[in-house]
Amino acid sequence: MELTPTGIDTLVALGLNVLAAALILALGWIFAGWVERTVRALAVRKSRLDAALAGVAGRVLRGLVLVFALIAVLDRFGVQTTSLVALIGATGLAIGLSLQGALGNVAAGVLLLTLRPFRIGDAVLVGGTAGMVEDLGLFVTKLRTFDGVVVHMTNSSVWGDAVQNFSQAERRRADLSFGIGYGDDMRKAVAAVRAVLAEDERVLSDPEPMVVVDALGESSVDLLCRFWTAPADLFTTRWAVTEAVKARFDAEGISIPFPQRDVHLIPVQGQDERPAA
Repeated sequence: MELTPTGIDTLVALGLNVLAAALILALGWIFAGWVERTVRALAVRKSRLDAALAGVAGRVLRGLVLVFALIAVLDRFGVQTTSLVALIGATGLAIGLSLQGALGNVAAGVLLLTLRPFRIGDAVLVGGTAGMVEDLGLFVTKLRTFDGVVVHMTNSSVWGDAVQNFSQAERRRADLSFGIGYGDDMRKAVAAVRAVLAEDERVLSDPEPMVVVDALGESSVDLLCRFWTAPADLFTTRWAVTEAVKARFDAEGISIPFPQRDVHLIPVQGQDERPAA
C-alpha cells in the first residue's frame, strides 16, 4: 500500500508524539525520584525536620510529579485534560466517601506528622503496646516491641489513644524498696543505701536522691529509695543499685528478712492427747 504525503505526515507526527511522550515520562520519572531524594536529604541536613514527615512528603511530591507527567502525555495526544482532571476529581470524591476509615487514618497520620507526639526511634507506650517507633506513614504506625515483635497500628487508633513517650523525658525516676530486719540499725541501713547512690555516676544529684523509712511491714522495716537518672540509664541503674545495696548490706551485717510467722499451739484442757489405738 502506497502512502500519501498526508499519511506520511500523520505517521511522522504520531512518531514525534510517541517520542515526546516517552521523553516526558522518562524525565517525569527521573524528576520525581530527584524530588523525593532531595526532600529526604534536606531532612538529614536539617535536624528540625522529622524523618517520617520528610519521607511522606517526598512520596506525595513524587506522586504529584508523576501525575502531572501523565497529564502532559495525554495532552500531547490531544486528550482533553480538563475533562480528565474533573473526572479524576469526581472519582477521588467517590473513593473518598467509600474509604472514610482509610481517610481517617490519613488525617490522623497528617496530625501525627505535624504535631509529632513522637519521632522515629522514640520509645513509646500506645494502647498498651510498648516499643520503639520504626516507621510512621499516612495509614499505619510501625512499632517494634522490646521483645522484638513488630506491631502495625492504624494511625486513627494511635491518635485516639494516650501516647506515653519515654524518650522525650530529660530524666526518669526510679523507686526501689529494701526491707531490713527489726533488729537492724535503720540509720546504718539508710546511710548504706545513700553511699551506694553516691558511688554511681548515673544517679543524678538534682533532684537529690531520697532514702527514707517508708513502712513497717509484717516482717521487715521497709526503706524507700528514690532517685533520678537519664532515660537511657533507667533500667541498668536500677539493676546496678539493687545489686550494690545487697552487697553493701551483706558487708555491713544488715539483714534482709523473709516473711515469717510465729505459731503458738495451745493445748485444750481435758483432751486426751494420747494417739488413738
